[in-house]
Amino acid sequence: MALPAKLQNDLKQFQRLQQELGNTQQQRLQIDLKLREVTHTLEELKSIAEDAVLYRPIGGLLVRAKNRKEVEDLLTEEKETLEVRVKAIERQENHLKERYTTMQQELTQALQAAGVSPTGAAPE
Repeated sequence: MALPAKLQNDLKQFQRLQQELGNTQQQRLQIDLKLREVTHTLEELKSIAEDAVLYRPIGGLLVRAKNRKEVEDLLTEEKETLEVRVKAIERQENHLKERYTTMQQELTQALQAAGVSPTGAAPE
């Protein structure tokens, strides 16, 4: 049995929403990982002597830092930026989850009304 065009279109939109949600979750995981890495590095930096030789990245180069505080300041700024990004992507992810749940319920109802089981099996 062929599905109505509107229902087919809604299913395609739902699939795109699934993909977008998956991409957003992947981005959040990557940002979370980077944030944990920066936080850990800041913690380790506290145990290093103030006059220790440290290097900081500039593009593809490692350049000797003036002192530990310079590196701490750079990492603290990066950490703050990552925290803002995590919050923004979490808001986006929550919004997408809400849309996903709503759309899933609407599609289930529409498929049942069209006489199709949401799992793809014929209704009993």
